[in-house]
Amino acid sequence: MTAKKILFRSQARDKILRGATQLADAVRITLGPKSKSVLIQKKWGVPLVCNDGVTIARETELEDPEEDLGARMLRQAAEKTGEAVGDGTSTSTILAHAILADGIRNAVAGASAIDLKRGLDRGLKVAVAALRALSRPVQTRLEKAQVATISAHNDPAIGELVAEAMEKVGGEGVITVEESKTTETVLEVVEGM
Repeated sequence: MTAKKILFRSQARDKILRGATQLADAVRITLGPKSKSVLIQKKWGVPLVCNDGVTIARETELEDPEEDLGARMLRQAAEKTGEAVGDGTSTSTILAHAILADGIRNAVAGASAIDLKRGLDRGLKVAVAALRALSRPVQTRLEKAQVATISAHNDPAIGELVAEAMEKVGGEGVITVEESKTTETVLEVVEGM
């Protein structure tokens, strides 16, 4: 049986925040129009060049177990975002880190954890309402191509291909992306039931 290490108060907070910050810093550079890629050394095989927040989060394993706990907290946020909407994992990682860091700062200053949670819940409602007011449906092929281009790290060829796929399958269709055994990027439509 392995011994368990127990940390309290500032020791625990500092280690968890340090680990979360390391992951957030690695993900942060992948965000925005001038984003950069991250090189990840894997335990075996070739290194991975990546600019996807959830992939960076999944591949990050810190040596210090308590710091790794902080990184795993952010990994969970990225994975849940990826599962729910398929994009925005870098943004959710950065937001989760900011909430964690400010939550710790406020808790250390004496704020009630319950009041902090209530404030987050109220803020969430306000943010969602504001986003709904600003949002509008993506309708034209050009708009679909523009959104897809951004999601494809500003690759207009991929953006156009995604827009074409969306037009071909319609609103009820399913689009699946698979890795090709060739260097060619193709669109294949398979009729369903």
